Amino acid sequence: MRVSHPRRLLVLFMLLVFIVPTASFAQIGISITIGPPPLPVYAQPLCPAPGYLWVPGYWAWGPYGYYWVPGTWLLPPGVGLLWTPGWWGWDGAAFIWHVGFWGPHIGFYGGVNYGFGYFGHGYDGGRWENGNFFYNRAVNNVNITNIHNVYNTTVINNKVSYVSYNGGNGGIEARPTPEEEAAERDTHIGPTSVQTHQEHAALTNPQLRASVNHGKPPVAATPRAGVFNDHGVEPAKDAGGTYRPESNVPRPPNASGVIHAKDLPPHQRGEAPKTGDAKLDQKYQDEQNKLYDKQEQEHQQMVQQQEREHQQAEQRNASEAERQQMEQRHQQQTQQMEERHAREQDHLQARQQTRGGGGGHPR
Repeated sequence: MRVSHPRRLLVLFMLLVFIVPTASFAQIGISITIGPPPLPVYAQPLCPAPGYLWVPGYWAWGPYGYYWVPGTWLLPPGVGLLWTPGWWGWDGAAFIWHVGFWGPHIGFYGGVNYGFGYFGHGYDGGRWENGNFFYNRAVNNVNITNIHNVYNTTVINNKVSYVSYNGGNGGIEARPTPEEEAAERDTHIGPTSVQTHQEHAALTNPQLRASVNHGKPPVAATPRAGVFNDHGVEPAKDAGGTYRPESNVPRPPNASGVIHAKDLPPHQRGEAPKTGDAKLDQKYQDEQNKLYDKQEQEHQQMVQQQEREHQQAEQRNASEAERQQMEQRHQQQTQQMEERHAREQDHLQARQQTRGGGGGHPR
């Protein structure tokens, strides 16, 4: 498990967008004057099992502008850790994406009201007690038949805002509190491999692009990572504000609008839970490495297959209709692979934490 301190990533581009992998997540800052769309209005899916924590959705940036990464329930990388969401901020010259992180305390997330306990400062959705996570039913969708670690504390949130960035024209003017500044100095863990797969799956889905959904994504939240077609998926009820078309969205040369397997940022290896038993920890990490190798092999095989089909289409001078069908197939293949990989990673993490016995995790 790689540990890092929070940092800001800024990539200036003229004609091309470069997706920059970091130790924890592939995210970018962008030198454009248009901020992300307002946060969509959506409901929270039902928490799938004890130990899962809510990670709110957000607008990310890709080759075709902003796209929505659905909020989801997922397992934290360790007991006692809480998620501080990433956030967009204007620094006077560009919008910067501040990567989210796991840590013992909630840090600053731009004052953005992500909802469901993340109302701009701190977190009112739950707390850790004696190695178990307790959910605040007042702000979370929890079935008390299956989850018994609950409490009910009303949270007064008078200022409802769907603005998705800090600073700049129309942005939120919040600044870090002393407690949030102290949390920034904690040791942090970046987004997990499950979160990375969730973002990559969203990147491959054209319906999640703001230019297509106009700020109202059809998949706003998922009950688990990679589950984009489940009956528990929540669509956006409405856009959180007026959508402004992005006039300077970068368009790669000869762009087809399709994200192919070769366009995906690098993946990271999964993180095995720490049990205190060196032999068991090694076994779990070997399982994570095995899954990583399998998924990387599938990824490379798809890259090669899609490249062969492109070459074959060129050689036989395929018609425009045939090329469109091929590209549509490639889009679906890439999207389905990323969704499947996210589900596989989530299932392995859940199995390992169940067998390892970590408090507050599924049993």
